[in-house]
Amino acid sequence: MNNLQRIPATVITGFLGAGKTSMIRHLLKTANGKRLALIINEFGDMGVDGNILKACGAENCAEEDIVELANGCICCTVADDFVPTMEALLDRPDKIDHIIIETSGLALPKPLIKAFNWPDIRTRITVDGIITVVDGPAFADGLFADDPEAVEAQRQADEALDHDSPLAELFEDQLSCADLVIMNKADLLSEEDTPGILQDLQSAIGKSVKIISSSHGAIDAETLLGLEADSGSDIENRSSHHDDTDDHEHDDFESFVITFDEILDPETLVAKLQDVLVAHNVLRMKGFVAVKDKDMRLLVQGVGNRFQHYYDREWNADEDRVSRLVVIGLHGLDEVAIRSMITN
Repeated sequence: MNNLQRIPATVITGFLGAGKTSMIRHLLKTANGKRLALIINEFGDMGVDGNILKACGAENCAEEDIVELANGCICCTVADDFVPTMEALLDRPDKIDHIIIETSGLALPKPLIKAFNWPDIRTRITVDGIITVVDGPAFADGLFADDPEAVEAQRQADEALDHDSPLAELFEDQLSCADLVIMNKADLLSEEDTPGILQDLQSAIGKSVKIISSSHGAIDAETLLGLEADSGSDIENRSSHHDDTDDHEHDDFESFVITFDEILDPETLVAKLQDVLVAHNVLRMKGFVAVKDKDMRLLVQGVGNRFQHYYDREWNADEDRVSRLVVIGLHGLDEVAIRSMITN
Protein backbone atom coordinates (compact mmCIF):
# COMPACT_ATOMS: atom_id res chain seq x y z
CA MET A 1 0.00 0.00 0.00
CA ASN A 2 1.51 3.34 -0.98
CA ASN A 3 1.62 6.45 1.18
CA LEU A 4 -1.40 8.00 -0.52
CA GLN A 5 -3.55 5.12 0.75
CA ARG A 6 -2.16 5.15 4.29
CA ILE A 7 -3.27 7.55 7.00
CA PRO A 8 -0.51 10.05 7.85
CA ALA A 9 0.58 10.45 11.46
CA THR A 10 2.59 13.31 12.94
CA VAL A 11 4.60 12.83 16.13
CA ILE A 12 5.16 15.96 18.23
CA THR A 13 7.83 15.77 20.91
CA GLY A 14 9.58 18.22 23.23
CA PHE A 15 10.13 18.81 26.91
CA LEU A 16 7.56 19.82 29.49
CA GLY A 17 6.69 23.50 29.05
CA ALA A 18 8.04 23.82 25.50
CA GLY A 19 4.57 24.58 24.13
CA LYS A 20 3.43 21.35 22.46
CA THR A 21 -0.18 21.60 23.63
CA SER A 22 -0.50 25.24 22.56
CA MET A 23 0.86 24.36 19.13
CA ILE A 24 -1.59 21.48 18.71
CA ARG A 25 -4.47 23.69 19.80
CA HIS A 26 -3.56 26.20 17.07
CA LEU A 27 -3.10 23.36 14.58
CA LEU A 28 -6.65 22.15 15.22
CA LYS A 29 -8.06 25.58 14.52
CA THR A 30 -6.25 25.87 11.17
CA ALA A 31 -6.70 22.35 9.78
CA ASN A 32 -9.24 23.48 7.17
CA GLY A 33 -11.74 20.73 7.80
CA LYS A 34 -9.35 17.78 8.03
CA ARG A 35 -10.68 15.15 10.40
CA LEU A 36 -7.96 14.76 13.02
CA ALA A 37 -7.43 12.25 15.82
CA LEU A 38 -5.17 13.03 18.78
CA ILE A 39 -3.22 10.70 21.01
CA ILE A 40 -2.11 12.54 24.14
CA ASN A 41 0.57 10.93 26.32
CA GLU A 42 -0.61 12.66 29.48
CA PHE A 43 1.37 12.59 32.74
CA GLY A 44 -0.16 12.67 36.19
CA ASP A 45 -3.53 11.99 37.74
CA MET A 46 -5.55 14.38 35.61
CA GLY A 47 -6.00 14.58 31.86
CA VAL A 48 -5.30 18.30 31.85
CA ASP A 49 -3.65 18.55 28.43
CA GLY A 50 -6.40 16.43 26.94
CA ASN A 51 -9.04 18.66 28.53
CA ILE A 52 -7.34 21.78 27.18
CA LEU A 53 -7.51 20.37 23.67
CA LYS A 54 -11.07 19.11 24.08
CA ALA A 55 -12.04 22.62 25.15
CA CYS A 56 -10.80 24.27 21.96
CA GLY A 57 -14.08 23.50 20.19
CA ALA A 58 -12.58 22.45 16.86
CA GLU A 59 -15.31 20.81 14.79
CA ASN A 60 -12.72 18.71 12.92
CA CYS A 61 -11.57 17.02 16.14
CA ALA A 62 -14.46 15.88 18.30
CA GLU A 63 -14.03 14.84 21.91
CA GLU A 64 -14.21 11.17 20.94
CA ASP A 65 -11.26 11.75 18.58
CA ILE A 66 -8.94 12.56 21.51
CA VAL A 67 -7.34 9.58 23.23
CA GLU A 68 -5.27 9.97 26.39
CA LEU A 69 -2.55 7.49 27.35
CA ALA A 70 -1.90 8.08 31.03
CA ASN A 71 -0.05 4.88 31.93
CA GLY A 72 3.44 6.29 31.52
CA CYS A 73 5.96 7.31 28.88
CA ILE A 74 4.54 6.27 25.51
CA CYS A 75 7.84 4.84 24.22
CA CYS A 76 7.91 2.42 27.19
CA THR A 77 4.31 1.20 26.86
CA VAL A 78 4.16 0.62 23.10
CA ALA A 79 2.76 -2.92 23.22
CA ASP A 80 0.30 -2.27 26.05
CA ASP A 81 -1.04 1.15 25.06
CA PHE A 82 0.15 2.65 21.81
CA VAL A 83 -0.40 -0.14 19.28
CA PRO A 84 -3.90 -1.10 20.57
CA THR A 85 -4.89 2.58 20.52
CA MET A 86 -3.72 2.99 16.93
CA GLU A 87 -5.59 -0.15 15.89
CA ALA A 88 -8.79 1.13 17.53
CA LEU A 89 -8.51 4.44 15.65
CA LEU A 90 -7.88 2.68 12.35
CA ASP A 91 -10.84 0.34 12.83
CA ARG A 92 -13.31 3.14 13.39
CA PRO A 93 -16.04 3.37 10.71
CA ASP A 94 -15.67 7.15 10.28
CA LYS A 95 -12.58 8.07 8.27
CA ILE A 96 -9.71 9.93 9.95
CA ASP A 97 -7.55 12.16 7.74
CA HIS A 98 -4.55 12.60 10.04
CA ILE A 99 -3.36 11.37 13.44
CA ILE A 100 -1.47 13.69 15.79
CA ILE A 101 0.58 12.14 18.62
CA GLU A 102 1.77 14.40 21.45
CA THR A 103 4.42 12.51 23.38
CA SER A 104 5.50 13.00 26.93
CA GLY A 105 8.60 15.17 27.09
CA LEU A 106 10.41 12.08 28.36
CA ALA A 107 9.59 9.91 25.36
CA LEU A 108 12.37 8.70 23.10
CA PRO A 109 11.12 9.23 19.54
CA LYS A 110 13.00 6.31 17.99
CA PRO A 111 11.29 3.38 19.81
CA LEU A 112 7.92 5.00 19.15
CA ILE A 113 8.58 5.42 15.42
CA LYS A 114 9.76 1.80 15.24
CA ALA A 115 6.34 0.78 16.50
CA PHE A 116 4.83 2.08 13.27
CA ASN A 117 6.63 -0.79 11.52
CA TRP A 118 4.68 -3.39 13.50
CA PRO A 119 2.80 -5.69 11.08
CA ASP A 120 -0.65 -4.73 12.37
CA ILE A 121 -0.29 -1.04 11.52
CA ARG A 122 2.58 -0.54 9.04
CA THR A 123 0.37 -1.10 6.00
CA ARG A 124 -2.22 1.40 7.21
CA ILE A 125 -0.19 4.36 8.55
CA THR A 126 2.76 6.42 7.37
CA VAL A 127 4.76 8.71 9.65
CA ASP A 128 4.25 12.05 7.94
CA GLY A 129 6.86 13.69 10.14
CA ILE A 130 8.46 14.06 13.55
CA ILE A 131 8.26 17.59 14.95
CA THR A 132 10.40 18.60 17.92
CA VAL A 133 9.33 21.69 19.88
CA VAL A 134 12.21 23.51 21.60
CA ASP A 135 11.85 26.07 24.38
CA GLY A 136 13.92 28.91 22.86
CA PRO A 137 14.83 30.77 26.09
CA ALA A 138 15.63 27.50 27.89
CA PHE A 139 17.89 26.38 25.06
CA ALA A 140 19.62 29.76 25.08
CA ASP A 141 20.33 29.27 28.78
CA GLY A 142 21.66 25.75 28.22
CA LEU A 143 18.81 24.18 30.22
CA PHE A 144 16.93 22.49 27.33
CA ALA A 145 13.73 22.63 29.39
CA ASP A 146 12.05 25.56 31.11
CA ASP A 147 12.30 23.81 34.49
CA PRO A 148 14.70 20.81 34.56
CA GLU A 149 13.60 19.81 38.06
CA ALA A 150 9.97 19.59 36.95
CA VAL A 151 11.01 17.39 34.02
CA GLU A 152 13.00 15.21 36.40
CA ALA A 153 9.98 14.89 38.69
CA GLN A 154 7.89 13.88 35.72
CA ARG A 155 10.47 11.23 34.85
CA GLN A 156 10.82 9.75 38.31
CA ALA A 157 7.09 9.64 38.99
CA ASP A 158 6.55 7.48 35.89
CA GLU A 159 6.78 3.87 37.07
CA ALA A 160 6.57 2.55 33.49
CA LEU A 161 9.64 4.48 32.35
CA ASP A 162 12.45 2.12 31.37
CA HIS A 163 15.13 4.63 30.43
CA ASP A 164 16.95 7.26 32.45
CA SER A 165 19.15 9.85 30.77
CA PRO A 166 20.44 13.37 31.34
CA LEU A 167 18.30 16.07 29.76
CA ALA A 168 21.07 16.79 27.27
CA GLU A 169 20.91 13.24 25.92
CA LEU A 170 17.12 13.23 25.69
CA PHE A 171 17.28 16.59 23.92
CA GLU A 172 19.82 15.27 21.42
CA ASP A 173 17.65 12.21 20.75
CA GLN A 174 14.64 14.44 20.09
CA LEU A 175 16.63 16.57 17.66
CA SER A 176 18.27 13.64 15.87
CA CYS A 177 14.86 12.15 15.00
CA ALA A 178 13.23 15.42 13.94
CA ASP A 179 12.03 16.24 10.45
CA LEU A 180 11.10 19.76 11.56
CA VAL A 181 12.19 21.74 14.62
CA ILE A 182 10.05 24.51 16.14
CA MET A 183 11.87 27.03 18.31
CA ASN A 184 8.99 28.26 20.42
CA LYS A 185 8.71 31.30 22.72
CA ALA A 186 10.60 33.44 20.23
CA ASP A 187 8.75 36.44 21.64
CA LEU A 188 10.82 36.03 24.82
CA LEU A 189 14.12 36.37 22.94
CA SER A 190 15.69 39.65 21.89
CA GLU A 191 16.02 40.43 18.19
CA GLU A 192 19.80 40.72 18.46
CA ASP A 193 20.19 37.36 20.23
CA THR A 194 17.80 35.31 18.08
CA PRO A 195 20.07 34.74 15.01
CA GLY A 196 22.87 33.37 17.18
CA ILE A 197 20.49 31.11 19.11
CA LEU A 198 19.07 29.74 15.86
CA GLN A 199 22.59 29.09 14.59
CA ASP A 200 23.48 27.25 17.80
CA LEU A 201 20.31 25.18 17.53
CA GLN A 202 21.08 24.31 13.91
CA SER A 203 24.55 23.17 14.99
CA ALA A 204 23.01 21.04 17.75
CA ILE A 205 20.77 19.31 15.24
CA GLY A 206 23.78 18.31 13.18
CA LYS A 207 21.86 17.75 9.96
CA SER A 208 19.87 19.69 7.41
CA VAL A 209 16.55 20.08 9.18
CA LYS A 210 14.44 23.22 8.89
CA ILE A 211 13.92 25.34 12.01
CA ILE A 212 10.86 27.56 12.36
CA SER A 213 10.52 30.21 15.06
CA SER A 214 7.15 30.62 16.77
CA SER A 215 5.44 32.41 19.63
CA HIS A 216 2.76 30.63 21.66
CA GLY A 217 2.97 27.71 19.20
CA ALA A 218 1.07 29.68 16.55
CA ILE A 219 1.98 27.72 13.43
CA ASP A 220 -0.75 26.73 10.96
CA ALA A 221 -1.59 23.14 10.09
CA GLU A 222 -0.56 23.78 6.49
CA THR A 223 3.05 24.12 7.68
CA LEU A 224 3.04 21.28 10.22
CA LEU A 225 1.11 18.64 8.29
CA GLY A 226 1.93 17.17 4.91
CA LEU A 227 5.70 16.91 5.43
CA GLU A 228 5.60 13.47 3.73
CA ALA A 229 8.86 12.53 5.44
CA ASP A 230 7.92 8.84 5.79
CA SER A 231 10.06 8.87 8.91
CA GLY A 232 9.57 5.20 9.67
CA SER A 233 11.41 4.13 6.55
CA ASP A 234 14.80 5.48 7.69
CA ILE A 235 14.46 5.52 11.46
CA GLU A 236 17.52 3.27 11.80
CA ASN A 237 19.62 6.09 10.32
CA ARG A 238 18.64 8.48 13.10
CA SER A 239 21.04 8.13 15.99
CA SER A 240 20.01 7.72 19.61
CA HIS A 241 21.90 7.52 22.87
CA HIS A 242 19.74 4.49 23.63
CA ASP A 243 20.49 2.42 20.55
CA ASP A 244 22.57 -0.05 22.56
CA THR A 245 21.50 0.55 26.16
CA ASP A 246 18.53 -0.16 28.34
CA ASP A 247 19.40 1.11 31.80
CA HIS A 248 17.14 2.91 34.24
CA GLU A 249 16.67 3.79 37.86
CA HIS A 250 13.84 5.36 39.83
CA ASP A 251 14.19 8.00 42.49
CA ASP A 252 11.17 8.67 44.63
CA PHE A 253 8.96 11.55 43.51
CA GLU A 254 5.28 11.84 44.19
CA SER A 255 2.08 13.57 43.14
CA PHE A 256 -1.43 14.00 44.46
CA VAL A 257 -4.66 15.77 43.52
CA ILE A 258 -6.37 18.48 45.57
CA THR A 259 -10.11 18.96 45.11
CA PHE A 260 -11.86 22.03 46.51
CA ASP A 261 -14.90 24.23 46.07
CA GLU A 262 -15.34 27.46 44.15
CA ILE A 263 -12.95 30.30 44.92
CA LEU A 264 -13.64 34.03 45.08
CA ASP A 265 -10.46 35.51 43.60
CA PRO A 266 -7.94 33.90 41.19
CA GLU A 267 -5.10 36.22 42.24
CA THR A 268 -5.46 35.17 45.86
CA LEU A 269 -5.27 31.51 44.81
CA VAL A 270 -2.16 32.07 42.70
CA ALA A 271 -0.51 33.85 45.62
CA LYS A 272 -1.23 30.81 47.80
CA LEU A 273 0.23 28.48 45.18
CA GLN A 274 3.39 30.57 44.99
CA ASP A 275 3.69 30.41 48.78
CA VAL A 276 3.42 26.61 48.55
CA LEU A 277 6.30 26.54 46.08
CA VAL A 278 8.47 28.51 48.46
CA ALA A 279 7.59 26.44 51.53
CA HIS A 280 7.61 22.94 50.01
CA ASN A 281 9.40 20.84 47.39
CA VAL A 282 6.67 21.33 44.79
CA LEU A 283 7.84 21.39 41.20
CA ARG A 284 4.65 21.63 39.18
CA MET A 285 0.93 22.38 39.60
CA LYS A 286 -1.72 22.21 36.95
CA GLY A 287 -5.50 22.02 36.92
CA PHE A 288 -8.91 23.61 36.64
CA VAL A 289 -10.59 25.95 39.10
CA ALA A 290 -14.19 27.05 39.58
CA VAL A 291 -14.56 30.77 40.30
CA LYS A 292 -17.71 32.06 41.97
CA ASP A 293 -20.11 33.92 39.65
CA LYS A 294 -17.98 33.03 36.59
CA ASP A 295 -19.49 30.90 33.82
CA MET A 296 -16.05 29.95 32.54
CA ARG A 297 -13.52 27.47 33.91
CA LEU A 298 -10.16 28.84 35.08
CA LEU A 299 -7.07 26.98 33.89
CA VAL A 300 -4.09 27.27 36.27
CA GLN A 301 -0.57 26.11 35.38
CA GLY A 302 2.62 26.51 37.36
CA VAL A 303 6.09 25.27 36.40
CA GLY A 304 9.02 26.31 38.53
CA ASN A 305 8.22 29.71 40.01
CA ARG A 306 6.04 30.89 37.11
CA PHE A 307 2.26 30.66 37.04
CA GLN A 308 -0.28 31.47 34.38
CA HIS A 309 -4.03 31.38 34.60
CA TYR A 310 -6.84 32.13 32.16
CA TYR A 311 -10.44 31.16 31.46
CA ASP A 312 -10.35 28.44 28.80
CA ARG A 313 -14.04 27.60 28.28
CA GLU A 314 -17.51 27.63 29.80
CA TRP A 315 -18.47 24.90 32.25
CA ASN A 316 -20.62 22.24 30.64
CA ALA A 317 -24.13 21.80 32.00
CA ASP A 318 -23.37 18.26 33.14
CA GLU A 319 -20.08 19.15 34.87
CA ASP A 320 -19.65 19.59 38.59
CA ARG A 321 -18.17 22.99 39.36
CA VAL A 322 -15.33 21.51 41.36
CA SER A 323 -11.72 22.73 41.41
CA ARG A 324 -8.97 20.12 40.92
CA LEU A 325 -5.20 20.65 41.00
CA VAL A 326 -2.45 18.06 40.54
CA VAL A 327 0.65 18.71 42.64
CA ILE A 328 3.98 17.12 41.64
CA GLY A 329 7.11 17.30 43.74
CA LEU A 330 10.04 15.69 45.47
CA HIS A 331 9.54 12.78 47.84
CA GLY A 332 8.43 13.82 51.30
CA LEU A 333 5.80 16.37 50.31
CA ASP A 334 3.76 17.43 53.33
CA GLU A 335 0.41 16.78 51.68
CA VAL A 336 -1.61 17.84 54.71
CA ALA A 337 0.19 21.19 55.00
CA ILE A 338 -0.03 21.85 51.27
CA ARG A 339 -3.75 21.08 51.19
CA SER A 340 -4.26 23.41 54.14
CA MET A 341 -2.31 26.27 52.52
CA ILE A 342 -4.31 26.02 49.30
CA THR A 343 -7.82 25.40 50.62
CA ASN A 344 -7.88 27.58 53.76
